[in-house]
Amino acid sequence: MLQKISLSILGVFTTLYLICCLLIRYGQNRLIFFPDSYIKSTPQKYNLDYQDVWIDVGEDKIHGWWIDNARQTAPTLLYFHGNGSNNGDLVEIAAIFHRLGVSVLLIDYRGYGKSSPVFPNEARAYQDAEGAWQYLITDLEIEPQNIFIYGHSLGGAIAIELATRHPDMAGVILEGTFTSMREVAEFISWLRIFPLDLLVTQHFDSISKIKSVSSPLLILHGSADDIIPVAMAKKLFAAASQPKQLVIIPEANHNGLPKFGDRQYLDSLQKFIQSDRQPNN
Repeated sequence: MLQKISLSILGVFTTLYLICCLLIRYGQNRLIFFPDSYIKSTPQKYNLDYQDVWIDVGEDKIHGWWIDNARQTAPTLLYFHGNGSNNGDLVEIAAIFHRLGVSVLLIDYRGYGKSSPVFPNEARAYQDAEGAWQYLITDLEIEPQNIFIYGHSLGGAIAIELATRHPDMAGVILEGTFTSMREVAEFISWLRIFPLDLLVTQHFDSISKIKSVSSPLLILHGSADDIIPVAMAKKLFAAASQPKQLVIIPEANHNGLPKFGDRQYLDSLQKFIQSDRQPNN
């Protein structure tokens, strides 16, 4: 009798384990992406002049805000947000960038904000980033060497992918980003019991790709980031090619670099953007 009970319990746990494996394997997009269509604010909150832009990506469209600095020689910054944000959450950071003297393009991946309501995945996010890049190059006729890309968290992985395709861009800025989705999953203790190498199909394998990034690189990370450990920033930095910089902001969490870093954050951005534009570089 005891043996039958033990076998029954084992069977239940085995079934639950297999169900969880299937959920991770086929439902991981919904564990990675948290799209929201509600736009809670616009750049008008900070008295920024902006334009709504719509960019074709196949049969779909992505929505963005173009905030022109109006200075003809101003560099351009293309921003990729994380998995839980949309453009409406980014107006404060856009205002910070604008004060640094750059023009800014914020975009929402498909599924986010006003972009086409298609649920995102890794391949679509890369396509959306490429569409935004081509909009700057083709529609606005901005030279690649005048464009910086900036990726926060998941957006950092998207930025790295784009940078491998366009080595002529001015520079790459990464904030609070990770090495790979496989290592992020392993960082979550309860997921370690599953065969992640077999189950993780949305790879976002930045640690392999960053070696191919030849543009100047700035990595920013908070020392108190409990979502993406600072060790991942150090690992990315070690794998990256020169020229590169790593700035760790004391006490800053995953979303708090501008707040906690304040002057250090702003100075790091400004020096990176300005130094890359010097004639000797």
